[in-house]
Amino acid sequence: MHKPPPYTRAHLLATLDKADIAHQTVDHKAVFTVEEGREIKTTMPGGHSKNLFLKDKAGTFYLVVAHADTRVDLVGLGKSVGAKGRFSFGKAEIMEEILGVSPGSVTPFALINDVEKRISAVFLDKTLMAFDPVWFHPLENTASTAISPASLLLLLASWGYDPQIMDLANPAPESAL
Repeated sequence: MHKPPPYTRAHLLATLDKADIAHQTVDHKAVFTVEEGREIKTTMPGGHSKNLFLKDKAGTFYLVVAHADTRVDLVGLGKSVGAKGRFSFGKAEIMEEILGVSPGSVTPFALINDVEKRISAVFLDKTLMAFDPVWFHPLENTASTAISPASLLLLLASWGYDPQIMDLANPAPESAL
């Protein structure tokens, strides 16, 4: 399968428009971490995220989308979802190959670029999904785009993903649910 070049911010926003998904984008200085973005985000009400591109020992890739202040329990998450061994952060080069974004720009919007469906699962933090709107970088870390949680779920479904919404600070093994 020939993989097209990564989609851009303009293409993503056009995709949202075409799907009739309400959105708002705010331009800002480049931010690479949650801490760098705190001051900027004070003028943007809603839920802000941190996004983790992870892999397990078997080389299976995952995207974790948490509220900016959630302390994600990666060990517990790995156990609860049956990951092989411990999670580790995926290498930047592989992330760019799969999601078409550079470090600091990973968000669920980047799944538009995973045409080969190499991300096996997407986990959304229930704390983040309680906000409306939710904000993510639109494939570049010089802006943030807000959409509703329901629209995020519709968008991800249109790209072939069925994310799991869970408590990422305290993920319980499936046998304990």
